[in-house]
Amino acid sequence: MLKNKTAVVTGSTSGIGLGIARALAQAGANVMLNGFGDAAVIEKLRGELAASTGVRVLYHPADVTKPEEVAALIAAAESACGSVDILVNNAGIQFVSPVEDFPVDRWLAIQAVILNSSFYAIRVALPGMKRRNWGRIINLASAHGLVASPFKSAYVAAKHGQVGLTKSVALEVAETGITCNAICPGYVLTPLVEGQIESQTKAHQLPRARVIKEVILAAQPSKRFVEITEVAALAVFLCGETARSITGAAIPIDGGWTAR
Repeated sequence: MLKNKTAVVTGSTSGIGLGIARALAQAGANVMLNGFGDAAVIEKLRGELAASTGVRVLYHPADVTKPEEVAALIAAAESACGSVDILVNNAGIQFVSPVEDFPVDRWLAIQAVILNSSFYAIRVALPGMKRRNWGRIINLASAHGLVASPFKSAYVAAKHGQVGLTKSVALEVAETGITCNAICPGYVLTPLVEGQIESQTKAHQLPRARVIKEVILAAQPSKRFVEITEVAALAVFLCGETARSITGAAIPIDGGWTAR
């Protein structure tokens, strides 16, 4: 389906990003992984993914908060594979606090990792996509890109910003073969969410199962986590030709959360 295409997926050494990278590779795309972690573990992951799919799987350690490193990431993929056809902006971090107590450095970090990095990557990947008149840009936003929750002001602001960026870019490239969309998952059981479960268990002095149902998934009517494979399948679909008229969309995959 995506043979001879090359995808860059930020924040793809674990969680949703890795799931999307794996699904894109299984669909035939070469993949550039990116993210932090133990070098030996990442190399093992890279090698296994390449061996199991038969595509080129590369890794670049770019810090996505630094525009020059994002430019190097895109350039490395273009140099190795000839193009960057698919860009998935997935990198993200979280911090929870009342607004009046929110540390300024945490606010800035969340904007840098989520929103600024998406702009940096789109900015440098678009020229090549325009030359080839084909491209797929997917911003991994969140249900929090569509609705808000208390104590997550920085994350909600950054994710809303990603959705706005998605719409602007989609309008700019509407007459080309490029699409730009945002996927807005509800709660997915990732390392980031595992950390939230642990902290909420301690804060509420409740068993893990009750924290998941009554705190974490309180706003998610399905009362189950969205699966990484479900998000990845949607990303692969958006990269296909049958999705070429879907652009500028913020697509919920949230167990009914934003239907309220």
